[in-house]
Amino acid sequence: MTAQAPWRLDATALAAEIRHGRLTARQALESILVRTLAANLRVNALPIVLLEEARAAADAADAAQRSGAPLGPLHGVPVSIKINIDQRGQPNDNGVVAFRNAIATEDSPVVANLRRAGAIPFARSNSPAFALRGHTDNDLHGPTLNPRDPGLVSGGSSGGAAVAVATGMGPMALGTDFGGSIRGPAYINGIVGLRPTPGRIPHVNPSAAVARPLSTQLMSVPGPMTRSVRDARLGLEAMMAPDQRDYRHTEVPLRGPAPARPIRVALVPAPDGPAISPHIADAIRQAGTLLERAGYAVEEAAPPSITDTAELWYRIRTTEGWHLSRAGIMKLADADARRVLELMMEYHPPLDLPGYLAAWVERDRMCDAWQRFFATYPLVVMPTTGGPPPKLGDDHRDLASSTQLRTTHRFQNVAPLLGTPALAMPMGLHGAIPAGVQIMAARYREDLILDAAEVIEAALGAPDPIDPA
Repeated sequence: MTAQAPWRLDATALAAEIRHGRLTARQALESILVRTLAANLRVNALPIVLLEEARAAADAADAAQRSGAPLGPLHGVPVSIKINIDQRGQPNDNGVVAFRNAIATEDSPVVANLRRAGAIPFARSNSPAFALRGHTDNDLHGPTLNPRDPGLVSGGSSGGAAVAVATGMGPMALGTDFGGSIRGPAYINGIVGLRPTPGRIPHVNPSAAVARPLSTQLMSVPGPMTRSVRDARLGLEAMMAPDQRDYRHTEVPLRGPAPARPIRVALVPAPDGPAISPHIADAIRQAGTLLERAGYAVEEAAPPSITDTAELWYRIRTTEGWHLSRAGIMKLADADARRVLELMMEYHPPLDLPGYLAAWVERDRMCDAWQRFFATYPLVVMPTTGGPPPKLGDDHRDLASSTQLRTTHRFQNVAPLLGTPALAMPMGLHGAIPAGVQIMAARYREDLILDAAEVIEAALGAPDPIDPA
């Protein structure tokens, strides 16, 4: 047995312990299950824990190792899967009471890839109904609590995933990100959340009864949530194997062409739009200092308008939501989720057809402007969000509070609108709450993001699991 409790290890270390025979997969799983059954009572991050299924998978992993079979990079590592991702034999309920018996008959491609890499899906992580809110709560599974302060949101929509990783209930979780649903919860809970380029990881739900709207096709992605940057890299490598069920998947090597040296980095501590909290600007400048010491060429620079880019995301999303999903959400979602949708559409009224088509034309112009910016600055360090975690109820209290929340979180809408990768990473604490930054790059340059994030993490250290408040 390792000297440190297995549940405290990151995925890379846990996989190494198992691979070298210092720990069995069953021992690793049991350690994480004990931690989960204790911590989950206080935060409700994992509403479904697959005790017998996971134990059988761990025993099979140990038998494979004894037989000398090839081992995957995540062999024996327990991971949790978000409740809106198909996992065979489990409900894809999306936090909706009416879908509690919607059992998936096969794994989605990303879950299948994790299994092929040796990972053991041991639990399902909580999400708001229809993955709609920035706080994880629903009538089916109840609320997931912020482990540091239950009066603050836990994040959404991958809030259960983020809380689980932050509190040691598995070293890696699979989340999804359409408008910030990986990066926002990662920031709030002080962990790493990687949103990859759309098409990098195959992403379909075989159980889906209808095809996805255009914005979902182009902007929604799965990705890893971890406590260390090296785990985010490991998870991405495991998840990106090809799968013919997703025709959008593109096989692109993770390591891209070497950029000109020194690599130029744009810091954005004073973005357009409302001012951000000083501690977040300080974190951005601190990240810049650490990168500069490592040989990057760092300077403060203004990218194309962040506010305009985020507003365009909302105009497209609310228009499609009004015509394609509003009726179902208003019929089946819980009251808070319905109110969030109403407030979003009150502030961002749906466009008519000419306006909707013009919005996609405008997106093309914005993608071009940002691509030109990335040609000069291959890396951008900017806020994940503009302020501290919101208080419970801020997203549905009234139009003023929900508008303020969307303005504060506008930085999370940029990468989805552009179809670029982005990573949220912690930068220590500001008082009792996490501080952090977001690192962006051009399409399929996750390698540049991960390399830079590893430089920052090497100086600051990766966070340890925390005990729920």
